Amino acid sequence: MSPASSLLSPHAPRRILPLLLPLRLSSSAVSAPAHAMPRRRDGAKPPPRKWKPKAADASPSSASASAAAEVAEPLGNMNLAPQAPQPVAGAGPAQLWVPRGYTTSASTSASSAVTAERDGVATGKLSSIFKAAPEFQVDNSTFTEAQIRATFYPKFENEKSDQETRTRMIEMVSHGLANLEVTLKHSGSLFMYAGSQGGAYAKNSFGNVYTAVGVFVLGRLFREAWGKEAPKMQAEFNDFLEKKRVSISMELVTAVLGDHGQRPKDDYAVVTAVTELGHGKPKFYSTPEVIAFCRKWRLPTNHVWLFSTRKSATSFFAAYDALCEEGTATPVCKALDEIADIAVPGSKDHVKVQGEILEGLVARIVSRQSSVQMEEVLRNFPEPPFDGVDSDLGPSLREICAANRSDEKQQIKALLENVGASMCPDHLDWFGNNGLDAQSRNADKSVVTKFLQAHPTDYATKKLQEMIRLMKQRHFSAAFKCYWNYHKIDSLSNDNLYYKMVIHVHNDSVFRRFFVDINLFKASNKKAAELAKDGDALLKNINGALDSNSSAVDGLADEDSNLMVKLKFLTYKLRTFLIRNGLSTLFKDGPSAYRTYYLRQMKIWGTSAGKQRELSKMAVYIRRKYGNKPLSSSTYLSEAEPFLEQYAKRSAANQALIGAAGNLVQTENFLAILDAERDEEGDLRVEHGASPSSSVSTPVDVVPKTEGLIVFFPGIPGCAKSALCKEILNTPGGLGDNRPLHSLMGDLIKGRYWQKVADERKKKPARITLADKNAPNEEIEDMCGSTKAAAVPVVPDSEGTDANPFSLDALAVFMFRVLQRVNHPGNLDKASPNAGYVLLMFYHLYDGKNRREFENELYERFGSLVKMPLLKPDRAPLPGAVKAILDEGISLFRLHQSRHGRAEPSKGAYAKEWAQWEQRLRATLLGNADYLNSIQVPFDYAVKEVLEQLKAVAKGDLKTPDTGKRKFGNIMFAAVRLTPPEILGLLRKVAEEDFALNSFLNEIKLEDNLNKAHVTLAHKRGHGVAAVASYGIYQHQEVPVSFNALYYTDKMAALEAQLGAVNGEQINSMNEWPHTTLWTAPGVTAKEANTLPQLVSEGKAKRVPIDPPITLSGVVDFY
Repeated sequence: MSPASSLLSPHAPRRILPLLLPLRLSSSAVSAPAHAMPRRRDGAKPPPRKWKPKAADASPSSASASAAAEVAEPLGNMNLAPQAPQPVAGAGPAQLWVPRGYTTSASTSASSAVTAERDGVATGKLSSIFKAAPEFQVDNSTFTEAQIRATFYPKFENEKSDQETRTRMIEMVSHGLANLEVTLKHSGSLFMYAGSQGGAYAKNSFGNVYTAVGVFVLGRLFREAWGKEAPKMQAEFNDFLEKKRVSISMELVTAVLGDHGQRPKDDYAVVTAVTELGHGKPKFYSTPEVIAFCRKWRLPTNHVWLFSTRKSATSFFAAYDALCEEGTATPVCKALDEIADIAVPGSKDHVKVQGEILEGLVARIVSRQSSVQMEEVLRNFPEPPFDGVDSDLGPSLREICAANRSDEKQQIKALLENVGASMCPDHLDWFGNNGLDAQSRNADKSVVTKFLQAHPTDYATKKLQEMIRLMKQRHFSAAFKCYWNYHKIDSLSNDNLYYKMVIHVHNDSVFRRFFVDINLFKASNKKAAELAKDGDALLKNINGALDSNSSAVDGLADEDSNLMVKLKFLTYKLRTFLIRNGLSTLFKDGPSAYRTYYLRQMKIWGTSAGKQRELSKMAVYIRRKYGNKPLSSSTYLSEAEPFLEQYAKRSAANQALIGAAGNLVQTENFLAILDAERDEEGDLRVEHGASPSSSVSTPVDVVPKTEGLIVFFPGIPGCAKSALCKEILNTPGGLGDNRPLHSLMGDLIKGRYWQKVADERKKKPARITLADKNAPNEEIEDMCGSTKAAAVPVVPDSEGTDANPFSLDALAVFMFRVLQRVNHPGNLDKASPNAGYVLLMFYHLYDGKNRREFENELYERFGSLVKMPLLKPDRAPLPGAVKAILDEGISLFRLHQSRHGRAEPSKGAYAKEWAQWEQRLRATLLGNADYLNSIQVPFDYAVKEVLEQLKAVAKGDLKTPDTGKRKFGNIMFAAVRLTPPEILGLLRKVAEEDFALNSFLNEIKLEDNLNKAHVTLAHKRGHGVAAVASYGIYQHQEVPVSFNALYYTDKMAALEAQLGAVNGEQINSMNEWPHTTLWTAPGVTAKEANTLPQLVSEGKAKRVPIDPPITLSGVVDFY
């Protein structure tokens, strides 16, 4: 397989267990999220579009030509070379294709003949087969063949936090290991299509109005693209998908299937993934391959951006951070077009077909060769024409739904009839076989058992069987629904049965649903022997191929090929989460409960304080405007959009908050008839359980205490967490808010500790839980969501090192404390032969993060942070012997880990060294016992400090810790941050020889008022988002700043600045006059300081030279 062709989805999972590999690979036949995200149709002939390569400084090499051939290879059998139009029987030269809705008598007769032929199978015979099927017995002559027709990932969750994922992405791009690919995230419903025989599927189902709408929209796309050639191309497309076992995944965006973030102006679908689902491992098309595929078939593609340098990748994330709270389609696309190294516009303009409200972006790591492949594909596959855009395409989706409002079946029938027989030759998946009732397509529950017992005919079937067995063995919450496959009714017999199986795993973020065709059949003895022999040979060949190809794909390790992050915009989230999902709480339980709901959502999103205040005002306005009127989730925009439009007009801040409003598309007359018991994409609601209950009704002025609190300890053994928990439990009045306290000690809990904590919390959700165990952040974060609790981390205070949040002093104290223990419940005490190794193992869990990064992540996840005093600030340095024994242990641990992983030290090649080190460690620490005792703060003082902070958390009064965390979504400008004391020191030197300046500085009391200082580099409103984002590559880097003059008037003062370089690259401000504003009088804005040079030239301001210039050090950052 060629390198370009073998680019799999970034979500192909890690190979954790050999048996799990095929399960994950099967599940990855998905709507691969970022291959080609949705792009919109506006119904008009598209203007010419160009792809934008940046710095095309070299001609295509032979390698790039080879890459082009590799990309085109999967498309080589399409047979779509331009050819003369085929004449239609009875049609004149100017005749256009007639949509099914306006069929002539001849076309009606032809379609009726197809239906009559299909329905010619005797209903009685089918009923007999159906009734006898439960008695089908599996024996040695029973074989089965399974074909996965469609599957997808419902979620794309990284094991790391978003910030860690971003950092890793930038590192990979910086080192030339990969490119960063970004696509638009559109808001619609998932639609999968495997051809007229393979089936049409929604996220959770098939054979309903969702799939009927999808087939109609896809068929209409062909009419728009191919004109009178559409029937021929639809038939060829169906044939291609069936022969090649290909499934396409699309984002279906319509106004008839319920509201998302904004009602689209047009109904359309966009290809998001193309997957070959033949025998063995599914093969995903890379984004260049998806674009080539779509342009061959004239299907819509998405807007794609590629970032191949450190500067462009860091600029992308900075641009998102600057736009995430106010971004809409126009400024987002404009900024990314300016930043990206390659920008590929989508087939249609998002603003014209959908609107300005943009759900988000999807960023993922792709092969380094993707840039070359993309350029070659765009050269070899130009944008196709749209031959039918000006033709009569027949009734639209909205017209058909409006004309058929009696029931769902009527709408489905009308949609399928109007799409035409070339696209949909039969309606079997929706209505079954003529003469049988609607429920007859459901097969008996024994099908799954028989499928697992039968002999597999091929590798794909065998692995699917293994996957299902594993799911059953591990008791996954899964449903296996089996239906008769009506596409195979002509082949049905008592010994040859065909089914469709829908596999739905309810509670797993890696794999969830598969749509599978299954054939159970009996074979003669001779045929059975042949199948068994062929199957064994096939399995050996495939297993050998997998073993030889189990390494990283295109140089990307499994861990890195999975890297992806979804980045959503607040303008979308306030509609869907705060209005559609949250207003039921407001109307049912009142403003206080709603406030609790939206503040928690905004905390999770990391929303800036300013936007939180604005959203709080909006909630009050909503209640005053609409009282207790509830909104339907499927049509909520009918009420919300006019309200948002009115609210946006009240102020510029409101307009920025809302993003865009107005131009509401009315849906009441054409909304599809949707089953009340199904969710937005066809799944039965009861399969997910009841929706979470809303908060208990409380008085308006009281914040309800219905949520619990989890106090946990991300630390190292020996940090005194158990002793601290005992003190907290024994504190009279607890944390001062009347919620009961209880503690669960990890060393005393048998079995799964965190599951026990979750179970206890569900029994009494309002109490405060002290989780007395070294805690992983992910477990706690998940538990907060599942048990309705807030969480606060308690961490030992320590300076840390460059690569670890805990200093060697802290590690020495922890080890010393552990070696003082006797009869510890967890057997980690002085009697433990590997105590030092265990503490080093915990210490290295945090390796790679300095103290600031460690605290940043905790605050980012949980919103608060409690620090437990540990070491005296005025302590003596760590003795050399103690430092040496710790350094030796760390080096030994790293050697052991690189060779043996997590194996016990007594079982590896360094067993003797470990035993000797453990003895020397004890001797060294005990020999320095006086020192180690003297550097610790008194325990009662530490308890008092922690209790005060925890009480503040319980009351909601804890101030945000100063961790230097970037304020995501609140970036307005880039600047060089300066230290006020250094600026004041500079001014004192300058004022020593200037009496007038000294008097001026004393008069304005600058020393009391200068709290911050910076040199502005670029401002979002004045210079644009891309300009601000371009400084992302320098963030947190030090840069020298030289000051050569002071300017001042009676209204303002500023220092003239000249910036230096970072790593040899000059930093320049986009301001005409780089400066640091020191002071402005009341009523004077800082921006007016830009006029000081002009005022000096006019004699209205004073300039004091600084000669020689004084240079200070600043840090590039965002504000």
